Amino acid sequence: MGELNIGSERIITVIQCNVKSDPEEFKKWINDRASKYVYELKEENTISYEWFLSNDGNKATLVESFTNSDATVQRFKNHGASPIANEVVEFVYFEAVYCFGNPKDDLKEMLGAWGAIIQNHFCGFNHS
Repeated sequence: MGELNIGSERIITVIQCNVKSDPEEFKKWINDRASKYVYELKEENTISYEWFLSNDGNKATLVESFTNSDATVQRFKNHGASPIANEVVEFVYFEAVYCFGNPKDDLKEMLGAWGAIIQNHFCGFNHS
């Protein structure tokens, strides 16, 4: 069990999207293409990659968590070099990008290009 209010290097990113294509096609893409592609990268310091959808399928949120800032930078670099980077814009408009944690300057710079809102870790606990 983690200690109360101990510092954390973990980074969580949240990307909120509006689905611009057929919701069923988008569901198929995130299930069969995007999630599979990222899973098969076997990024050691990526903790999770999870999509959440509204009931009508018109809103989507991607939540990713990483062991640290460097792992997040690697995920963004891998995404930029992947075929799914161009594919995702066929399916969604990006509405908002959030970063929770204490990103290093290189990650802050990357996130700045996305107009991300950054909130630094303050306190709490993590049981993992």
